[in-house]
Amino acid sequence: MRNLEKYEGVIPAFYACLDENGNVDENGVQALTRYFIDKGVKGIYVNGSSGECIYLTVPERKKVLENVMKANDGSLTVIAHVACNSTEESKELARHAEALGVDAIASIPPIYFKLPEHAIAKYWNDISDAAPNTDFIIYNIPQLAGVALTPGLYAEMRKNPRVIGVKNSSMPVQDIQMFCADGGEDHIVFNGPDEQFISGRLMGAKAGIGGTYGVMPELFLKMDECLKNKDLETARAIQYDVNSIIYKMCSAHGNMYAVIKAILKKNEGLELGTVKAPLAPLCEADMVIVDEAADMICAAKKKYL
Repeated sequence: MRNLEKYEGVIPAFYACLDENGNVDENGVQALTRYFIDKGVKGIYVNGSSGECIYLTVPERKKVLENVMKANDGSLTVIAHVACNSTEESKELARHAEALGVDAIASIPPIYFKLPEHAIAKYWNDISDAAPNTDFIIYNIPQLAGVALTPGLYAEMRKNPRVIGVKNSSMPVQDIQMFCADGGEDHIVFNGPDEQFISGRLMGAKAGIGGTYGVMPELFLKMDECLKNKDLETARAIQYDVNSIIYKMCSAHGNMYAVIKAILKKNEGLELGTVKAPLAPLCEADMVIVDEAADMICAAKKKYL
């Protein structure tokens, strides 16, 4: 039985930190890493959806991870998402991540072409083979990837001893139950949808990885504490308020991650830039939404902490 404790808890998805020209800002990456250390989260998930990985080049993704590892003092469990549509580029990122000493690598399936399950399994195993001393996490996000992790595919992947579990971002919490039952105690399931943090945890997820955690980590940490203390009433109340904040952040003309970065600048003094094209940046009218969401976060923290 392997020890998965270092993955259990609240793991924010790391944001792309960009300068005024849209290039990776090394200082911003290091500042965001230190911010997460100071907040006391369990770890970070680097270069995933929230890190705008689809729109970053391989060298840019390497630069992000290098600066995360430079700033991390050992406090954070680091999971590096390494998937590209190209197997060779994914393997390159996997080798790079292992050389830097990350705790785990993760991967979505290849997107665009609808591949058979045996081809997806080979893609994942080829990536894992490129980092033979590193844990591997399957990232299931069918609404964006276009293909779902099935019980049969998960069973095939569990033949790989480096596979430790699933980051499940499908919307039905029943999927978490299924992956928990199939994987057993020797594997871990991470809840993906932030709006279902407590639901996924109650269904068996031992941790959560989410794109909105970073803008309000205290609230997710408090929900995690409430779950451990079996205070479901408070946990549910926080989840309702968190969801209202998420809905507000999603109501802007610009991309939600542009909203999040603007809130982090307002509430935390972090300069993370805008989003990578073709994601939509904020327009002037969006600043009202930024201010409202920022105030909602402050009010919720005052209410529960």
